[in-house]
Amino acid sequence: MKEELLEQLMPVTAEEEAILNGQNSINRSLYYREEKAPAKSFRADEIDAEKVLTNGKLIDMRPHTRFVHFPKHTHNYVEFVYMCRGSTTHIIDGTRIVLKEGDLLFMNQHAEQEILPASKDDIAVNFMILPQFFDSVLKNMENESGSLRDFLISCLTDRDMGGNYLYFDAADILPVQNLMENMIWIMLKEPLSRRTLSQHTITLLFLTLIDQVSHVHAAGNSYEQNLMLKLLNYIDTGYRSASLSEFAAREGEDVYTLSRLIKRKTGRTFKDLLIEKRLLQADYLLKNTTLPVGDIALSVGYENTSYFHRLFRESYGMSPRERRLCQIPAGGEHA
Repeated sequence: MKEELLEQLMPVTAEEEAILNGQNSINRSLYYREEKAPAKSFRADEIDAEKVLTNGKLIDMRPHTRFVHFPKHTHNYVEFVYMCRGSTTHIIDGTRIVLKEGDLLFMNQHAEQEILPASKDDIAVNFMILPQFFDSVLKNMENESGSLRDFLISCLTDRDMGGNYLYFDAADILPVQNLMENMIWIMLKEPLSRRTLSQHTITLLFLTLIDQVSHVHAAGNSYEQNLMLKLLNYIDTGYRSASLSEFAAREGEDVYTLSRLIKRKTGRTFKDLLIEKRLLQADYLLKNTTLPVGDIALSVGYENTSYFHRLFRESYGMSPRERRLCQIPAGGEHA
């Protein structure tokens, strides 16, 4: 990380100064809602968004508080931690995770976290994000491959499926490191277009991470979670010829058991997920190329063009040709 940014993150804060001067625990008033405050029900160990996200902000950043044990807690917002230098030890839902320089940790609102004391040279930043911040991010990603994207996003926003956290050993992924430096710069400099810049940067970050399945670790290193990540990546990259039986054989799993797991984790079947991916790719080709519809059908895995047309109409409410015409600027038409 650039030294210029580290120099702004390293100074001891007033909160940390109090800890070094003998305060043996965190200052609860900085994080937790007072029990006497009138509000809907809340947990006493829940860090409150109103404490850490002020003035209507959807996203904010603060350096991680060092020198103190942060007791077990939850958040009523989405949080992710980026390790700038050194390391920090987190216990999340009972699993011990050591974040090293360049690592990213994402937690949704249900993750239960505890953090062990860090030293002065252990520099991390915490991003606090309200779920509605992701609305724009997801909109910007809607044309990307769907199933793996949905799985990752669900883990961050508690939508549909997934565990309470994900972490990425991303130190050697240069685009991730560049994007995180950009995010920190945006948060520190607070330009007028801060929200727009941060939403676009997060979008780029997610799109980059989606292609880095080998670097992602799902909640609790659950075998089922990691198997689902493998499956969704298999569909995402091999959709032209992907089959459940091939994937099951590759992983040494029973097809019936795997089918039940997919349905339980996603609410859909393997066939549903495969069709979704193929049609998303077909839609992309219709919008961005002049390939004949028959060639597009073949390229996404359908030799039977009539069957492809039926699936496409069921999904998009129009034929592939009609879909293509919707995208054509005035005065031109694709072949």
